Formats: sequence, C-alpha cells, structure tokens
Amino acid sequence: MSYYPLNYDKINMLAGHYTPSPVKIGNNQAFDYWVRSLFQRAQSVIKIEDLPEEWDGSVKDFLYYCLFRFGYVAMFNNRKYGKCFQPCGLNGFDFYYQPTRAIITNPKLKVDLKIHKECEILKLTPDYLGIWDIIERYAEKLSTLDPALNMALINSKYSLIMGASTKAGSKFLEKVIDKINEGNPAVIFDTSVQLPKDPVTKEDCITDLSRKDIKSTYLGTELLQDLATILNNFDSEVGIPTIPYQKKERMVTDEAQSKIVDSTSRSLIWIDTMNESFKLINKMLGTNMKAVHNYVPELAPVGGETNE
Repeated sequence: MSYYPLNYDKINMLAGHYTPSPVKIGNNQAFDYWVRSLFQRAQSVIKIEDLPEEWDGSVKDFLYYCLFRFGYVAMFNNRKYGKCFQPCGLNGFDFYYQPTRAIITNPKLKVDLKIHKECEILKLTPDYLGIWDIIERYAEKLSTLDPALNMALINSKYSLIMGASTKAGSKFLEKVIDKINEGNPAVIFDTSVQLPKDPVTKEDCITDLSRKDIKSTYLGTELLQDLATILNNFDSEVGIPTIPYQKKERMVTDEAQSKIVDSTSRSLIWIDTMNESFKLINKMLGTNMKAVHNYVPELAPVGGETNE
C-alpha cells in the first residue's frame, strides 16, 4: 500500500525504462479493446451474492469496476442514500498500520468517515490494490501482437507478382489473370504464337517475382498460438481454470489437478479477503453479502488420467 508522489520527469524516466519512448503500447484502440475484454473476463470469476436490492443493475456494475480498478470501496449507511458504497481515499493508520479513515469526495456527498465506526472497507486484495496491473500487463502483450497478426494475414494475400517491360506483355498477363479469376480450371494459349519480346533486348518481357513458398513465410498460425497462450496465462492469473492446450498426449489427473489449483490460487485469496471484509460490513449494514468463485473446480481423485 505504498504510493510515491512523483513529478513528471520522474514518471517519464520510469516509463521509459519499462517501455521505450517510440513504442506507444497503451495509446491505441487495440489496447483499450483488450483492457475492456480482459476486465470482463476477470469479472466473470467472482460473484457477490445477496447484495441489497438497490444495488442491482448498473450500481452493481459500478461496484465491480471500483473493486477491480481501485481495489477497495467504503460501505456505510447514509440518511439520504441508505446502504451505500463509494470509492474513497484512505487516511491515518493504527497500531498495525491499517487505515483509520475513509475520505469520500463524490460531488453529491463529501464526508470523512471513521473506519469500523462509521464505515467499513471492502477490499479485493490484501494490499488494498486492484488487479488493473494484471489486466494492463496482458492487454499490452495482446495489443502488441494484434498488428503482427494483421500484417501476417495481409502479407499472405500477395501470392502472384509479375512484371512486364512492354505494353503487350502487360496485356498478356492481364488476360491470363482475368481467365483465372473467372474460375477457369486452366488457362491455355497457342504455343505457335510467341510470347511478347522486349524490342531492345529481344528477351521475354515477362518477369515472375512471385514467392514460391508462401507457407514457409506465413506466421499467422504461430501468432494465433501465441495469442491463445497469452489468454491462457491471463486466465491462470485471474482464476479461470485452464489446462495447457499445447499438451497433446493424455494428461495425468495429478497434472491437470495441479494446473487447476495453480490457476485459482490468487482468486481464492481475493475471495477470502472479500469475505473477511464482508464479516464486518454485514454486521454494520445488517446484510448477508458474500463472495463466491464462479469456477469452483471439482478435483479428481489422485492417480487417475484424464483426456484434454
């Protein structure tokens, strides 16, 4: 929970060490797309049950965003708004260096509340941080991969490149390509008619520059595999159970079980943290809220085998 006030020059220096200045990874639509996509993917992991009825719909959506983006919210009773929550700033510390006050600066409500007396804090993670760093880390990788994949798809189209040094040669090639595009299975020309010659060199005026082995230079398949690997790794980070798709042979149950435990370890910590917070919140607000895992794995008995 350590935050350091940095000036503009210091931020630039730190950012430049992480990502070279000419590379604008986070300032494009692809990055924004993946941030939004991964946020919704991560949100599917945790479900908060028994929320107050007035928090349904868009209010619940706002709660999830605040938890994942900022890491915590203050929950309290208010005469005007009833049971409510708000993103807040934390201030003060007690004997165990835990915050003692929640400062709310909503344009509709500005209050300074004492924690455990006037409000309680719902945390997503033990360190009061959200998981936006995880989302942005993988969004950067995926948005960087996008243009490479697009370029591979575009480059795969250029399979026929020919040149002609005379107008007659150009017309000949255009006619052949027209015949191919019409769907003719073969293009036949009269061999008694000589191909156009260059009037100066007397050589064939047609040059074929086509790539002879397009498949060997096509990277689309590998890039798609990389994209699937990055998404698989993200799922493991946020708690969506995964099994390595690269493993083609039969997978021992112990291996699959270990992978499931590994992929849900962090999300189980988040749920435990939220439920510890809910114990205090439910007591203050008279509610019965709790967090549950949407992907509770059923671990198989040790020693068996499973197929992918």
